[in-house]
Amino acid sequence: MRSLAVVSLAMLSTAAIAQGLPASNPFAAPSTLPYGTVPFDRITDTDYQPAIEAGMAEQLAEIARIDADPAAPTFDNTIAAMERSGRLLARANLAFSAVTGANTDDALQAAETALAPKFAAHRDAIELDPRLFARIGALYDRRTALGLSPEQLQVLTLTYQNMVRAGARLSPTDKQALSAINAQLSTLETQFQHQLLAAAKAGGLVVNDKAKLAGLSDADIAAAATAARTRGLTGKWVLALQNTTEQPLLAALTDRATRHALFTASVMRAQQGDANDTRGTIATLAQLRARKAALLGFPSWADYVLSDQMARTPATALGFLQQLGRPLAVEQKREAGELQALFARDGGQGAIQPWDWQFYTEKLRKARFDLNQDELKPYFELHRVLTEGVFRAATALYGVTFKQRTDIPVWQPDVMVFEVSEADGRPLGLAYFDPFKRDNKQGGAWMSNLVGQSKLLGTKPVIFNVYNFTKPAPGQPALISADDVVTMFHEFGHGLHGLFANQTYPSISGTNTARDFVEYPSQFNEHWALDAGLLSHYAVHYRTGQPIPAALVAKLKQATGFNAGWNVGQATAAAELDMSWHALPASAPKQDVDAFEAKALAATGLDTADVPTRYRSSYFLHIWSNGYSAGYYAYQWTKMLATDSAAWFERHGGLTRANGQRFRDLVLSQGHSQDYAPMFRAFYGRDPEIGPMLENMGLTATGERVASGGATPR
Repeated sequence: MRSLAVVSLAMLSTAAIAQGLPASNPFAAPSTLPYGTVPFDRITDTDYQPAIEAGMAEQLAEIARIDADPAAPTFDNTIAAMERSGRLLARANLAFSAVTGANTDDALQAAETALAPKFAAHRDAIELDPRLFARIGALYDRRTALGLSPEQLQVLTLTYQNMVRAGARLSPTDKQALSAINAQLSTLETQFQHQLLAAAKAGGLVVNDKAKLAGLSDADIAAAATAARTRGLTGKWVLALQNTTEQPLLAALTDRATRHALFTASVMRAQQGDANDTRGTIATLAQLRARKAALLGFPSWADYVLSDQMARTPATALGFLQQLGRPLAVEQKREAGELQALFARDGGQGAIQPWDWQFYTEKLRKARFDLNQDELKPYFELHRVLTEGVFRAATALYGVTFKQRTDIPVWQPDVMVFEVSEADGRPLGLAYFDPFKRDNKQGGAWMSNLVGQSKLLGTKPVIFNVYNFTKPAPGQPALISADDVVTMFHEFGHGLHGLFANQTYPSISGTNTARDFVEYPSQFNEHWALDAGLLSHYAVHYRTGQPIPAALVAKLKQATGFNAGWNVGQATAAAELDMSWHALPASAPKQDVDAFEAKALAATGLDTADVPTRYRSSYFLHIWSNGYSAGYYAYQWTKMLATDSAAWFERHGGLTRANGQRFRDLVLSQGHSQDYAPMFRAFYGRDPEIGPMLENMGLTATGERVASGGATPR
């Protein structure tokens, strides 16, 4: 098949434009809603694909005009023109991405499958266009003499570097080979996403006897009954799977057989040898990524990916993970010994098993700190956590205020929308929140944009947060766990990064940053979840209205850093598994997924038998479909940045407007307008250090236990 890169852009665009987009299509013209947000009430499933295809055609025509411009290239007629291009495509695709992630169906998945190779070809048609690259290269060669602003120079530099990374310097033959790989990768990544969603839905544990649910709260049992009814099962209960290996209900289930069955359902999803088995898909993905990296001149996919990240090289990222892994391995052994003793005292025979770990960890937590997670949930009602916790923190730090809007169309009835304003009342943007788990929603939690911020385009940000909390039975309050509270703060940290974007050019606006930097604002925002001043406002008993008792807060803070061997160790093992997959050279044969995974995990030095990795390869959505390939280390890397920043805040007075404004000015509003290391140094005063992160977990570099400072909740 011929690469689109070597086909005339004018021919492509003329053919596509001839098809036209009816004026009745909701994406045909810019939205007239506040902030140009998406008119979901007017959109049907069949509107997305034609709008996206018309948007591709429109952008290709815009690029063709840049190519054909007889004037010498300037920043405005080339770089700024590229930044202005693709507005219809952006409108349609941002909305499409939101619904396919959070509220998909068969029709939307069919459109995703059809569009995947077209997206790849569209990107190649632009990024591998020799005429366009010649104009950009001419500007890049003269960049210091053009009198550009710092932001313009950054956009020009990144545009040039990104096209080189995309293959613009390759020969026509290699461009064709690259385009073929890109089409396969795009198709397979979409296929993996669909397989995993179906596998997770099918893999939920069906329980026939309510007695087997002993230990669960009434709310959890009611939610399981509702999940069963949703699937047409009467007189049964369904324990739906979360996206991670760890299933939160394992901490409460007293029936060991049920724990074992739930754990097995979790680790064996997407490995049933049926159409939803992802192993063949990911083995091919890994091989194709290695081949693409080789075409582009890199030893491995990891080398390619990290070349424009903050860490720069796989050696730096792996060195960091190993520096973290050594004390965690010591801590895992300590924790395992404690849990084994507790298991034996409870009459357990033989070695404690992975499906027992969370249950006995919770028993140990209760014994050591007199802390019962079920005691906490009544104080964490979802809406109050959002408005009196997450929002109140943002107001205290940055002066912004929030007003719920019920006149904005949404993609699902549970979604809430809030208008965000500056301290002086100036409009800032919109924030959507989609809280509850559904069978047609991807697992996990995430943030993205429906509208990106850009002074060039005159747009303000519209962001959304998606979670997967258990929806309560009708009439019951939405009570969430302490970990869920932290998730809400985390995702709104991303939201603030998007809302505070202050760039002229859309390509470097807001969260358009490296993977090992984009998680920094979100991990930092977790710090405020246990702030004493905030807790008194949002942690209020849903029945009595009484604030959470000081004694319970003290227990919660004392438990900070508890079980770090499990919590951080499983994530670190997953990050090393990701790096192992993406360190494969192009010469490596297609891998047996289970054998490769076992070998890679054994090499980590972490206890992955008792403490399973956070994701097995077969359901590692982050790295196979969500853009974190060779990048899952970013969660721990940015935890280091965030913990350093939290320590800075503590040294300078904590949660104050002055501190918040400084963080907003130096980090949250910067997008990718400058390089990451200087940006971090400007705020923190020096390069990042792992010490505060280890101290926060109550560890030293050698694995010795120390008194945890409790600087951050995670």
